[in-house]
Amino acid sequence: MVRRRLGRTGLSLTPIGFGAFKIGRNVGIKYARGYELPSDDEAANLLAGVLDLGINLIDTAPAYGLSEERIGAAIGHRRDEFVLCTKAGETFHDGRSTDDFSAGAIRRSVRRSLQRLRTTEIDVLLVHSDGRDLEIMRDTDVVETLLDLRDAGLTRAVGFSGKTVEGAREALAWADVLMIPLNLEDQDHLAVLNEAAEADVGVLVKKGLGAGRLDTRAAIRFVLDQPAVTSLVVGGLNLHHLRANVDVATT
Repeated sequence: MVRRRLGRTGLSLTPIGFGAFKIGRNVGIKYARGYELPSDDEAANLLAGVLDLGINLIDTAPAYGLSEERIGAAIGHRRDEFVLCTKAGETFHDGRSTDDFSAGAIRRSVRRSLQRLRTTEIDVLLVHSDGRDLEIMRDTDVVETLLDLRDAGLTRAVGFSGKTVEGAREALAWADVLMIPLNLEDQDHLAVLNEAAEADVGVLVKKGLGAGRLDTRAAIRFVLDQPAVTSLVVGGLNLHHLRANVDVATT
C-alpha cells in the first residue's frame, strides 16, 4: 500500500489502519450486535495477519479492555513494523469506564500503556474525549501534560480524539494529529479538513463505516478521497473483511 504522510509528525501510514477495540472488550459497547471476545491465540493470529496484510497503523486505548496487553504480547516483537496509536483520559476496569484528564491520571495511564504494549515510545498519543471536548481542553491540564510527554520522548506526536467540530478546531492550536468521526451519514467534520491541512495537522478517521450500516466500498472511498485524511481506522475480528477493505483502499 502507498503510505500517506501524517501531517508534520514525520510518520507515514497506510490508508487503512486497524482499530483494536474488539480484541479487548465486548461489554458496554455501542455496536448493534454483540460478539464473543477472541481468545489470546485468536487475537494474536489476527494481529499478525493485520501486519502481514501490510497495514501499519494499530489504534488502541486503555478503554479497550485487554487490547493494549494483547498487542504487546502478540506483536511487540514486530514493533518496527507498525505505527502505534493509543490514548489517555478514559480507562476501563471491572466492566465500566472512568474518565480522568488530570495530569497525574494521564501520566499514570501512559506508563501503564507503555508496559502493556511492551514499548518504550508511543508514536501517536491522543486525548480520549468523552464528548466534553472544549471543557477537557480548557479546564484540565491534559494539553500541557501531553506536550510535556512529547518533550520527554515518551510519544512522537500528540493529538485529540474528540466528537465535536468545535473540539477539533480548538485542538488545531496544539495538536499534531486529529482523530475525527466522518462518514457518508456524518459529514460535519468536513469543515475542519482544510483547516487541518493548512496547519499541517494529520487526520485519522474513526466511524468511517458507520458501524457496518454503510456500503463498504462507497464508505471507504468517501473517506479516503478527502485529501487531508491520512488513514481510516477500521475495526473487526475477520481478517477476510479487513483484506477486502484494503483492496478497496488500494484500487
